[in-house]
Amino acid sequence: MDAATTHAGGTDKATLGDKVKAYVALTKPRIIELLLTTTLPVMFLAAGGVPPLWVALWTMVGGMLSAGSANAFNCILDADIDEVMRRTRRRPMPRHRVSTRNAYVFAITLAIISTLVLGFGANWLSAFLALGANAFYVFVYTMWLKRRTSQNIVWGGIAGCFPPLIGWTAITGSVSWAPILLFLVVFFWTPPHTWALAFRYREDYAAANVPMLPVVMDAVGVCRRILFYSVLTVLTTLLVWPVANTGWIYPAVAVIAGAVFLWEAWQLLQRAKAGKRDAELKAMRLFHWSNSYLALVFLAIAIDPIIF
Repeated sequence: MDAATTHAGGTDKATLGDKVKAYVALTKPRIIELLLTTTLPVMFLAAGGVPPLWVALWTMVGGMLSAGSANAFNCILDADIDEVMRRTRRRPMPRHRVSTRNAYVFAITLAIISTLVLGFGANWLSAFLALGANAFYVFVYTMWLKRRTSQNIVWGGIAGCFPPLIGWTAITGSVSWAPILLFLVVFFWTPPHTWALAFRYREDYAAANVPMLPVVMDAVGVCRRILFYSVLTVLTTLLVWPVANTGWIYPAVAVIAGAVFLWEAWQLLQRAKAGKRDAELKAMRLFHWSNSYLALVFLAIAIDPIIF
């Protein structure tokens, strides 16, 4: 039943608008935005300029639906965790805004539609890459790694690295070194980004028995690993320059934005060494900048081939 069920066992009648909002919330729109940020710019790079409009449109729509499907599966499987954590307890599943059965039907339907949209709108290689990313996120990260290891986001984050490959193959129909390096950029970027956020919600993860690294390791150890992965991220962005043969805009942005990223990671480590914890650690500074950093790097990837 789609109507919300109250804790007293009654039924709270929901309007059509409420139901639509609940289903949209299952897809985690903010995460989808981030994934699309690493898809469209790569299409410009692959095309050497502005990509074909309809291919770009169908790729973005298909990617959005695929990511929405994976996120919906995640909401279903992590409902018990979400109910415990303050950050997630207002999601549709903990609030019983969508039944488990209907949520599964919704997630499966999105997966099927996204595969067809990408297959016919772009090509079947892109479609199967998206389907593979979806499966990896659900079966490997959500069902296996998340609750079992503090390295969950390192290897589970691979699912979020597929968009550069999908964007590239949508234009070229094949894989090459440039999108593989961009895949690695997102791979190395994911741990610093996620662990910085995990510092903010460390107590929530602990209460939910999710072994995120800040839960099982001291702050200094986590921050050292954040700095390590940040260095790898920036170095990999610089490798893209000669491999993709870009103009000067991309490396200039990669160097400047990367320097700020490394500075924030270094400062986070220094605050941890000084004994700062929780809010005083200011880990969210790195989290927010990491979003801006990735967006700037991929925006430069899109602008560079247009100008040069």
